[in-house]
Amino acid sequence: MDHFLIRMAALVLALAVISLLAGLAFGSAVAWGMFGLSVLVALVFHVWHLRALIGWLSDPQVDQVPEGRGIWEHVFAQLYHFARGAARQKSQLVRALARSRQAGQALPDGVVVLDQDNRIEWCNENAEAHFGLAQQADVGQPITNLVRQPEFVAYVDAGDFSKPIQLRAARGGLLILSVQLIPYGDAQKLLLSRDITQLEKIETMRRDFVANVSHELRTPLTVLAGFLETVRELKLDPVRMRDYLNLMGDQTTRMQRIVDDLLTLSTLESAPEPSRNEHIDVARLLAKVKDDANALSGGRHRITLDAPPGFDLAGAESEIASAFGNLVSNAVRYTPAGGEVRIVWRASPAGAELVVEDTGVGIEARHIPRLTERFYRIDRGRSRETGGTGLGLAIVKHALMRHQATLEIQSEPGKGSRFTACFPARRVVPATVRPENAATT
Repeated sequence: MDHFLIRMAALVLALAVISLLAGLAFGSAVAWGMFGLSVLVALVFHVWHLRALIGWLSDPQVDQVPEGRGIWEHVFAQLYHFARGAARQKSQLVRALARSRQAGQALPDGVVVLDQDNRIEWCNENAEAHFGLAQQADVGQPITNLVRQPEFVAYVDAGDFSKPIQLRAARGGLLILSVQLIPYGDAQKLLLSRDITQLEKIETMRRDFVANVSHELRTPLTVLAGFLETVRELKLDPVRMRDYLNLMGDQTTRMQRIVDDLLTLSTLESAPEPSRNEHIDVARLLAKVKDDANALSGGRHRITLDAPPGFDLAGAESEIASAFGNLVSNAVRYTPAGGEVRIVWRASPAGAELVVEDTGVGIEARHIPRLTERFYRIDRGRSRETGGTGLGLAIVKHALMRHQATLEIQSEPGKGSRFTACFPARRVVPATVRPENAATT
């Protein structure tokens, strides 16, 4: 600005000197006329440049800064550098804002930015899903007009945001959210929401598990304590003593089975994924499973095995043996005397499946989704009578999952059940050459 004023003053002084010299040579009238004409030309020159400047300011574009002459060349050059710097800063701010929003979208939690009046300024896609918001349409809306659960409105009004609250999403049905407001900046707030549905489910399962373990162990412990007190306090004849000791042995065996199954489950949950280098001889394994089933049945059932040779499995044999054994033993336990249990193995390069069918009591459809939960029983009394621990199908589920396999269950009350373990192609390998393979029996 100082440079501009100096040049303007120098120009006026030069015009004044020229006019003075002209006045000395041609008279004052000529001098004043020449001075006035010079001022008029200078005025037109500056007005033209001012008009160009005003036109550019109405729509400032960096690449359209006017070109000037004389002292205006310097003005427009400075203006161009300023505009280019402002455009660069704007571009950087736009990129920073875009990166911030991308980061907000990438967060696993829902994020809503609220102003000082709790109106929505921005939200990510997870928040849209959690609260049923529309990012564009709901900007400027008070959050309590859109999230209307009474506990949330009370939380916002109370102003104490030190702890999160739990909400059941109004439009999500079973969705459970942990929600917390975090003040920041000039009275702004972040509304954070996290889907804790699975965590709550796991916590519920943990509580049920502890309660069920306590219940399952309490019963045999109570029986043992009662018998021990009886044996200690009463004089019993040898026959009665032997009966009591046998009953105590049964309860001890039951507790041992529960502990063994719990340890098996713990191992399945914590061990690394089974290698594909270990070869499982399926025909030999199923033959053993059938022999164990016959021993458990004691001749009360007809048990058949159909396992054509050709393909085996790759994985941990102990885990697959546990899964197959539990499926078949369950079929025997829950099939009345005179019923039939069929074991069928089908495999090809595209995949394999083990089918265990029985003509037992069957299962109502409402129970099927929960059958693989620990200690879940349809009939607790019958399960104890058959010697089950309530952990067999949970072991089956985890053993199959570790081999990328799935368990399918079909059943109809009074007609029997069908359990199918389905293995992917990557777990199927050609059978090793054996002198003799399992046959249909």
